[in-house]
Formats: sequence, C-alpha cells, structure tokens
Amino acid sequence: MAIITELTAREILDSRGYPTVLATCILDDGSTASASVPSGRSTGAAEALELRDGDPKRYSGQGCQKAAANVSGVIADHVCRKPFDTQAAFDQAMIELDGTHNKSNLGGNAILAASVAFARACATQRQVPLYQHFSDMLGKPLQTMPRLTINLFSGGKHAGKQVAIQDVLLVPASATSIDESLVMTHDVYHAAADLMYKRYGMRLLTADEGGLAPPFESIDAMIDTAVEAIKNAGQTPGHDMALALDVASSHFYENNHYQLDGKAIDSHAMIDKLSQWAERWPIVSIEDGLYEDDWDHWPHLCERLQSKLLVLGDDLLCTNPQRIQRAITETSCSALLLKVNQIGTLTEAAQAYRLAKDAGWQVTISVRSGETEDDWAADLAVGWAGDQFKNGSITQSERLAKYNRMLWIESQTNLPMVPWPLG
Repeated sequence: MAIITELTAREILDSRGYPTVLATCILDDGSTASASVPSGRSTGAAEALELRDGDPKRYSGQGCQKAAANVSGVIADHVCRKPFDTQAAFDQAMIELDGTHNKSNLGGNAILAASVAFARACATQRQVPLYQHFSDMLGKPLQTMPRLTINLFSGGKHAGKQVAIQDVLLVPASATSIDESLVMTHDVYHAAADLMYKRYGMRLLTADEGGLAPPFESIDAMIDTAVEAIKNAGQTPGHDMALALDVASSHFYENNHYQLDGKAIDSHAMIDKLSQWAERWPIVSIEDGLYEDDWDHWPHLCERLQSKLLVLGDDLLCTNPQRIQRAITETSCSALLLKVNQIGTLTEAAQAYRLAKDAGWQVTISVRSGETEDDWAADLAVGWAGDQFKNGSITQSERLAKYNRMLWIESQTNLPMVPWPLG
C-alpha cells in the first residue's frame, strides 16, 4: 500500500537543450524518488501528446511549465493522501483525470513523469532495486540482460537528413555480456571515426543520439562504411557484429511515395529495396521500413522479411495496444519497439508489452532522441526482460548513464544475455 504525501514537478532540460519534466514523489513513510522523462524528435502521429507552453518568448514555445504545474497541481490534488495498491491503480487515476485518448489535457509528459516517479518511490519503500520492482510489476522473474542495438551512423531527422534513413545500428551478435558488447562497439565506433576523418576530414561530430553523421552520398555508402568499420575493428560482419536499420520511412513519405536517394518509389518498390539491403548486408532488424499508416503493405513486408530478420514497428505501433492488436491480427510485424512516453504510463506500456509477447513477438525497449541522465529505462529493459535495448550510441552522458547502469545491474545479478532470436 502506497500513500503519496507530496507530488511535485519542475521543468528541466533534455540532451538537445529543450525542456522536459522532472517529477518528485514522496510517500507517507518518507520514501522519496524523482524521475525525468524523454522527448522524441522522430515521433509517430499516434503518440501521447507532450504538453508544451506555446510561449514563443521561452524556448521557442517548447517550454514545459504547464506540464510541470499539472503534476504539482491538479494531479497531486487528485492522488495525494489516497491509498494505491498497485502501479495500475495509480496510473488509472491519472488516465481518468485526463479524460482524453492521447493525454492532451494534462500532457503525456506530465503523466509519465508522475508514473515513473511513483514506481521508483514504491521500489524505495520496498527496499528493492528498480529493475526488480519493474519485474514484479509484470509478475515474472528476472531472466536475462537485453542485447544492445547501438547507433553508429545517423541520418534523417536525427542528423540533418544528409541521407533519408535515420540510423544504422550495431548489434554485438557474438557478445555474451553487456561489458563485452560495449567493448566490441567501442572498437567499431572508433574504427568508423577514423574512416570519417580520412574520407571527410571530419572529427567526432555526433547526431541527436550520438551517432556519427558524415555527409554520405547515399544510403548504400552509409551501410557499406559500417561494414568496413566492423572489418577494420578486426571483427567479422554478421558473426561478431551485425547491423540493424532504423529506416523511419514516415519522414520521407510524400504524395503516396517514398523519396529515397533522389527517387520516388511506391510501397512495392520500397519492400524490394529493403529486401535487397537484407540480402546484401548482415542486417538482423529493420525498424519502420514503411510509412506509419501504410497498413495495406506492412503484411507484405513482414511476409517477405520476417524469416530473415526482425520486422520492427515503431511509428506504426506507437506502443499503443489498439495499433499493436491490429498489427498482430494483420501480421504486420514480428517485433515491437516499446517507448513508454509514446503511450504515457507504465501500466499501458506493460499492456503493450504483454500483447506483443503473447503474439510471439520480440520486444525492443527504447529510449528517445531527447533524453536526460536519468537511467530508469535501463532498469525497465532488464526488469521487463527486453529482447533488445536501443539507447543510442556510446557517447554523451544521457546515453552512458543507461549503459553504466546496465553494467552495474549485470555485476549484481550475473544474468545471461538473451540470445539473438534468428539463427
């Protein structure tokens, strides 16, 4: 039983220098915890709404004072001094108070900050690590450490659109631990940095999530260079280190066509292109290969590729149980990219997780491009037995906070790393 005596929030800055929300929850036994929430740049249309102030004189209208005030005001008034037996009961109270389908009244950023702060305060009250509390929330034992998918090169909205697709990621396929995964990635990242300097005279300038962002002349050049960096690091592409793509197709879909490398192609041609990439390079996961509402063609993409790699839905699904259920029914994906702030509460994210796992899907727990140094996402990825953890690159403190937290969890639990799902 948890009784909140105080719930407050304030505006802070995320890794891009834009405002976000930090909430603090105090329980009646004195247990206190804070949590900050991320913000996405490449966002799906069906995501929970981030409440912004709209004042052009502050942060170009992106301030979060209203969202923070909602936590300290109307939400606190509604939940303080009331007993909550579960996280679900607390989250439901906020969902009902908001009363909208996308949390546009109170703000998804306000509601999620309160949701995670409450969970962390309850873990403190129970005197258990947050990852254990998250595991108990699902009613399943701690099982494995997730396999990492780590940004190497970035384009799209994360890096000025020098190429259309958003990210080429490294997957340390032969690694047996988080520690080994990071060591292997470090070697490839710096091999890639050396290539960037030789070819473009470029020092380590990075995109939103820490990926390198040189002016590649094409997508093919971007992926070819990733493979070359793997080889230069003394690793075998496809065996030691594989690749994953975040295509983010919604952001180059115009007039019913995909605008790719200077050409406009239809959905069938886009599926052919993705299949060609999968044949040519050691790609084990493709995220958002099609536009978020191209529902008619997602089943064709899944049929074509799911025996070879993960067909991962992000903008298509938005961690929304209704969209996930449709994708399950229509066989549109084989994996869910789970971003808690897309739906707005831990409870709804858990529902999305269960739907995906019950359908036999893989689940990748993901952070956002606008992050803070808060590390709760690492605990979530372990506690919910995420198959993969997508956290950005191995630079920048907001990314390293999560990786360092995973190293600590690994040292405390000795959990094995989850195997890659495809042979």
